[in-house]
Amino acid sequence: MRAIAYRQPGPIDAPDALVAIDMPRPEPTRRDILVEVKAVSVNPVDTKLRAGSAPFAGRAERILGWDAAGIVAAVGPEVTRFMPGDAVAYAGSIARDGSNAEYHLVDERIVGRKPAKLSFAEAAALPLTSITAWETLFDRLRVGEPVPGAAPAVLVIGGAGGVGSVAIQLARALTDLTVIATASRPETREWVRSLGAHHVVDHGRPIAAEVAALGLGAPAFVFSTTQTDRHLSDIAALIAPQGRFALIDDPMHLDILPFKRKSVSVHWELMFTRPLFQTADMDEQGRLLERVADLVDAGRMRSTLTATLSPISPGTLAEAHRRVESGAMRGKIVVEGWG
Repeated sequence: MRAIAYRQPGPIDAPDALVAIDMPRPEPTRRDILVEVKAVSVNPVDTKLRAGSAPFAGRAERILGWDAAGIVAAVGPEVTRFMPGDAVAYAGSIARDGSNAEYHLVDERIVGRKPAKLSFAEAAALPLTSITAWETLFDRLRVGEPVPGAAPAVLVIGGAGGVGSVAIQLARALTDLTVIATASRPETREWVRSLGAHHVVDHGRPIAAEVAALGLGAPAFVFSTTQTDRHLSDIAALIAPQGRFALIDDPMHLDILPFKRKSVSVHWELMFTRPLFQTADMDEQGRLLERVADLVDAGRMRSTLTATLSPISPGTLAEAHRRVESGAMRGKIVVEGWG
C-alpha cells in the first residue's frame, strides 16, 4: 500500500520533507480496525513532529496523520462496535503510525461513525479538534459547573483556528454560556460569528480591556488555543476569582504564579493522553465522537473544513503543512483521494 512519510525531521521546504513509500497492508488484531483512508486533515501536531522529532526507534521513516475519515476494511477478533463497510472518522494515537496511508490500523475505542450528512473530506476535518475541544470544555474546565459570582461565559482565544472553531460550536450547542471568541482579521471575525460566538474581541489588542469593555463581568472560563504566553497576563487579569483556565499550546515558559491570588485552576489538555496511556476511560473518545456526529446530523454543528487539496501525495500534504505553519488558518485543511 502507499503511504506518505518523513525520514529526517526538518523544514517543509526541504526537497525530501515528505516522501512516498510502499509498505505491506497491515492486518488488524485484537480491538483494532483497518480503515481504507479516504481523506485526512493536517493539524499543528503533524508539522511539529515533522519539524523536530525523529522516526520511531528502529524505523527509517514515520507516517504522520491524526485525522482521518474512511471505510472499515477489516476488523480484529475482539472488535464489537464496527464491521467492514462502516464509514468512520477518528484522530488515532500519537504512539502509532498515522493515517497518511491507504490503509490504517486504529483502536475501535477511539473511533466514531462518520456523520451521515458529511462527505469524507468534511468529516476528516473534525475528529482531533472535536476531541480536544470537548475534553477541554467538559473534562478539564467542567463548564457545566458554575463558578460562584463569575459571569457565565467562556473566552476562546484563537476562535478561528481548528480547535476554537469547534469549541465555539460545542459551547453554543451544549451549554447556556455566553461565548466570547478572539479574532483579529475581518474574515476570521466573520467566521467566528458564523459559528455562534456571541461576542468577538481582537487578540491584537490587550484582551483584558477588550473583554471588560463588553460589560459582562469576569468570565468563569478561559480556553486558550494559541499564543498563551503572549496573553497570559491578560488572562490572569480578566478571569474571575476561582475561575478555570485551560490551554493546549506549547509555550516555552508558563508562569502561573499570577493565578494564585485568584485561586484559578490551570488545566493542560492533550487529546492523545487517553490512547497514549491506554487509560481505563479510553473509550470516552469514541463516545464523544458519536455525540459530535449526532450534533452534526441534527444540524446543531457543522464541519470546519475551509480548504481541500487532492490527491493525498507528498506535494499536496507539503502544501497543507505550509498553510498550517503560516499561523493564518481559518478552520481546517483536508487532503483527499489517492489519485
